[in-house]
Amino acid sequence: MSSEGSRRQFLGSAASLSAGMTLASLGVGALNSGSGDRATAAEPNEKPAARVERLGIGAIGMRYQGSVITEKARLYGDVVAIADIDRHVREQARASFGSTPRIFEDYQDLLARKDVDVVLIATPDHWHTKMLIDAVRAGKDVYCEKPLTLTIDEGKVLRDTIGDTKQVVQVGTWQRSDHLFRLAVEMVRQGRVGKLQRVTCATDKNPTGGPFQTAPVPGNLNWNLWQGQTPDVPYIPERCHYTFRWWQEYSGGKMTDWGAHHIDIAQWAIDSLPVHIDGIAKYPNVQNGYNVATDFGATIQYANGVELRIMDEGRNGIMFEGDQGRIFVNRGVISGAPVEQLADNPLPRGSFGVYQDDNLERPERTGKLDAIINHMGNFFDCIDTRRKTISDIEGQHRSVSTCHLANISMKLGRPLKWDPSKEVFVGDDEANGHLKREQRSGFETV
Repeated sequence: MSSEGSRRQFLGSAASLSAGMTLASLGVGALNSGSGDRATAAEPNEKPAARVERLGIGAIGMRYQGSVITEKARLYGDVVAIADIDRHVREQARASFGSTPRIFEDYQDLLARKDVDVVLIATPDHWHTKMLIDAVRAGKDVYCEKPLTLTIDEGKVLRDTIGDTKQVVQVGTWQRSDHLFRLAVEMVRQGRVGKLQRVTCATDKNPTGGPFQTAPVPGNLNWNLWQGQTPDVPYIPERCHYTFRWWQEYSGGKMTDWGAHHIDIAQWAIDSLPVHIDGIAKYPNVQNGYNVATDFGATIQYANGVELRIMDEGRNGIMFEGDQGRIFVNRGVISGAPVEQLADNPLPRGSFGVYQDDNLERPERTGKLDAIINHMGNFFDCIDTRRKTISDIEGQHRSVSTCHLANISMKLGRPLKWDPSKEVFVGDDEANGHLKREQRSGFETV
């Protein structure tokens, strides 16, 4: 939508959407309470079968999600090396994983080790692309946390690089390995809501904060290395570690944080690519403070006519609406009349799935930790078979590109036309200037 009236109508639809989502919950009840992205490691319900050969695992970035995915990967291999720019973090991580892994400040030293077969990347977003490129060029198979890239052009380079190396890569969009989300996608693809017309992804708002005070760089932290490709600025504790997400220099806020999950699932079901983006946002004006949007939303039109709405309020999850019904799904619930009808009219298993993997067909296992185990298991299975992972580079590049498209439209404050085949904005040099960012010397990826 391009008119200002349509833009106002989009903002006004949030309240009614929230009410609609509440009604949708009257379908199938909660199967398991979902948790946020800061989950802690837990023992799995079931150990996987022992591998014939234990692979050596190198883990880069060991705070928060890094420790979670490393714990899950340890079900399939042995942690032999750890890299983190924070000495306290890497030393604590080594103690957590048996005190045997070698630890490094610079991830390049980890990549140089011949006993590292598999690399896990759970660093801040602005490091994902360069580390992933360096890892596959070093002959490693890689599990990289989401969001995959900081810019759209980074994704183009990643796709070409990984295609040249033939390495196996899994992106950490683990909702693809969760039974509820995959079921929703498969139902939509099989026409259980009729002709798909609209998909709505609801996240929550970005936090606000600042102004923050600069401080001396802690002796345990390599601030220069942490900043990587981004501008060299004075150290502010709130720029670092978990809260990096709320600075545009390092991430894209909730649009790429939650969006890398929900928009990915939505686009998997839509089975098309964007052609028109209309984003709206308000930004804070706080010196030395969080600078991602305080209020945001976007409406995206796809080549096949489906509309995707992204908003920062409402019931967190994804609503699929067709001309014959609707389905709501999040990390604890899948609901709606089409879901209830599965009891009498089940999907024909084996003839329609969006991704064929017998190990994923386990509806009794739901929730974030089980889904991460499934996701990690799919990665290691694909290492054995050299097949494409469920969260492959092309699909994840396209999904996070949609997040970036929304952020660019929000930043410019106007609608944009997108050519998905050429991956450029149509007749818009200013917008195309946002496909990449200037990178600090010595840390270039594009």
